[in-house]
Amino acid sequence: MSTFGKTIATATISAAMIFAGGSLAHAAPDSPREAQARAYIDALVSHDVTDVHFAPDATRVEAGIQTGFSGPQLSADLDHGVQYTVIQSVRDLRMTEAGDVVTAVYLLDAGVADTRLMTVEIRETFEIRDGLIHVIVADIMPVSLS
Repeated sequence: MSTFGKTIATATISAAMIFAGGSLAHAAPDSPREAQARAYIDALVSHDVTDVHFAPDATRVEAGIQTGFSGPQLSADLDHGVQYTVIQSVRDLRMTEAGDVVTAVYLLDAGVADTRLMTVEIRETFEIRDGLIHVIVADIMPVSLS
Protein backbone atom coordinates (compact mmCIF):
# COMPACT_ATOMS: atom_id res chain seq x y z
CA MET A 1 0.00 0.00 0.00
CA SER A 2 1.32 3.46 -0.90
CA THR A 3 2.05 6.09 1.73
CA PHE A 4 -0.97 8.07 0.49
CA GLY A 5 -3.19 4.98 0.81
CA LYS A 6 -1.95 4.34 4.36
CA THR A 7 -2.63 7.96 5.29
CA ILE A 8 -6.20 7.80 3.94
CA ALA A 9 -6.83 4.49 5.74
CA THR A 10 -5.50 5.87 9.02
CA ALA A 11 -7.60 9.03 8.69
CA THR A 12 -10.72 6.98 7.92
CA ILE A 13 -10.20 4.72 10.93
CA SER A 14 -9.49 7.72 13.20
CA ALA A 15 -12.65 9.49 12.04
CA ALA A 16 -14.72 6.35 12.61
CA MET A 17 -13.33 5.99 16.14
CA ILE A 18 -14.08 9.65 16.96
CA PHE A 19 -17.68 9.52 15.73
CA ALA A 20 -18.39 6.13 17.32
CA GLY A 21 -16.99 7.16 20.68
CA GLY A 22 -19.73 9.40 22.00
CA SER A 23 -23.41 10.03 21.59
CA LEU A 24 -22.95 13.80 21.51
CA ALA A 25 -19.72 14.18 19.54
CA HIS A 26 -18.78 17.82 18.99
CA ALA A 27 -15.95 19.64 17.27
CA ALA A 28 -15.11 22.60 19.51
CA PRO A 29 -14.48 22.20 23.23
CA ASP A 30 -17.28 23.37 25.47
CA SER A 31 -16.96 26.43 27.64
CA PRO A 32 -17.45 25.68 31.36
CA ARG A 33 -21.11 26.76 31.14
CA GLU A 34 -21.71 24.69 28.00
CA ALA A 35 -20.05 21.71 29.70
CA GLN A 36 -22.49 22.02 32.60
CA ALA A 37 -25.50 22.19 30.23
CA ARG A 38 -24.12 19.19 28.29
CA ALA A 39 -23.70 17.22 31.54
CA TYR A 40 -27.38 17.80 32.32
CA ILE A 41 -28.44 16.74 28.81
CA ASP A 42 -26.23 13.64 28.95
CA ALA A 43 -27.80 12.75 32.34
CA LEU A 44 -31.26 12.72 30.73
CA VAL A 45 -30.19 9.53 28.96
CA SER A 46 -27.57 8.06 31.32
CA HIS A 47 -29.27 8.94 34.65
CA ASP A 48 -25.78 9.65 35.98
CA VAL A 49 -25.83 13.03 37.72
CA THR A 50 -22.20 12.91 38.86
CA ASP A 51 -21.15 15.81 36.61
CA VAL A 52 -24.34 17.88 36.98
CA HIS A 53 -24.11 20.69 39.51
CA PHE A 54 -27.27 22.49 40.61
CA ALA A 55 -27.56 25.48 42.91
CA PRO A 56 -29.46 24.48 46.08
CA ASP A 57 -32.43 26.65 45.05
CA ALA A 58 -32.35 25.71 41.34
CA THR A 59 -35.63 25.68 39.44
CA ARG A 60 -36.89 24.17 36.19
CA VAL A 61 -39.90 25.21 34.12
CA GLU A 62 -41.17 22.99 31.31
CA ALA A 63 -43.85 24.21 28.91
CA GLY A 64 -44.76 26.95 31.40
CA ILE A 65 -45.15 24.56 34.36
CA GLN A 66 -42.62 24.48 37.19
CA THR A 67 -41.22 20.94 37.39
CA GLY A 68 -38.11 21.62 39.44
CA PHE A 69 -38.09 23.24 42.86
CA SER A 70 -34.57 22.64 44.22
CA GLY A 71 -31.17 21.32 43.23
CA PRO A 72 -31.54 18.14 45.30
CA GLN A 73 -34.97 17.41 43.78
CA LEU A 74 -33.70 18.00 40.23
CA SER A 75 -30.73 15.68 40.87
CA ALA A 76 -32.98 12.97 42.30
CA ASP A 77 -35.34 13.25 39.34
CA LEU A 78 -32.50 12.90 36.82
CA ASP A 79 -31.11 9.97 38.76
CA HIS A 80 -34.34 8.04 39.47
CA GLY A 81 -37.32 9.89 37.94
CA VAL A 82 -39.77 7.69 36.07
CA GLN A 83 -40.47 10.60 33.69
CA TYR A 84 -36.95 10.17 32.25
CA THR A 85 -37.07 6.39 31.71
CA VAL A 86 -38.69 6.81 28.27
CA ILE A 87 -35.76 8.86 26.93
CA GLN A 88 -33.81 6.73 24.47
CA SER A 89 -31.37 9.22 22.97
CA VAL A 90 -30.45 12.83 22.44
CA ARG A 91 -29.04 13.97 19.11
CA ASP A 92 -28.28 16.98 16.94
CA LEU A 93 -27.32 19.12 19.94
CA ARG A 94 -26.55 22.77 19.20
CA MET A 95 -25.56 25.24 21.91
CA THR A 96 -25.07 28.98 22.10
CA GLU A 97 -23.86 31.06 25.02
CA ALA A 98 -24.48 34.66 25.97
CA GLY A 99 -23.21 35.78 29.36
CA ASP A 100 -24.55 33.42 32.05
CA VAL A 101 -27.10 31.85 29.67
CA VAL A 102 -26.60 28.73 27.57
CA THR A 103 -29.31 27.79 25.10
CA ALA A 104 -29.37 24.19 23.92
CA VAL A 105 -31.53 22.91 21.08
CA TYR A 106 -31.64 19.19 20.41
CA LEU A 107 -33.77 16.27 19.31
CA LEU A 108 -34.89 13.80 21.95
CA ASP A 109 -36.12 10.32 21.04
CA ALA A 110 -38.56 8.69 23.45
CA GLY A 111 -40.07 5.24 23.53
CA VAL A 112 -40.38 1.93 25.31
CA ALA A 113 -37.72 -0.79 25.21
CA ASP A 114 -36.25 -0.67 21.68
CA THR A 115 -39.31 0.95 20.11
CA ARG A 116 -39.12 4.68 19.44
CA LEU A 117 -42.53 6.27 19.85
CA MET A 118 -41.75 9.92 19.19
CA THR A 119 -39.13 12.55 18.58
CA VAL A 120 -39.40 16.03 20.04
CA GLU A 121 -37.29 19.12 19.67
CA ILE A 122 -36.20 20.56 22.99
CA ARG A 123 -35.05 24.14 23.52
CA GLU A 124 -33.62 24.52 26.99
CA THR A 125 -32.23 27.71 28.40
CA PHE A 126 -29.82 27.31 31.30
CA GLU A 127 -28.80 30.11 33.64
CA ILE A 128 -25.41 29.03 34.96
CA ARG A 129 -23.43 31.05 37.48
CA ASP A 130 -20.38 30.05 39.50
CA GLY A 131 -20.40 26.59 37.89
CA LEU A 132 -23.95 25.86 39.10
CA ILE A 133 -27.20 25.53 37.18
CA HIS A 134 -29.66 28.01 38.73
CA VAL A 135 -32.55 28.01 36.25
CA ILE A 136 -33.68 25.77 33.40
CA VAL A 137 -36.53 26.73 31.09
CA ALA A 138 -37.58 24.04 28.60
CA ASP A 139 -39.86 24.26 25.60
CA ILE A 140 -40.87 21.08 23.78
CA MET A 141 -42.08 20.87 20.20
CA PRO A 142 -43.24 17.58 18.63
CA VAL A 143 -41.29 16.58 15.54
CA SER A 144 -42.55 13.11 14.68
CA LEU A 145 -44.48 10.14 15.94
CA SER A 146 -42.84 6.87 15.01
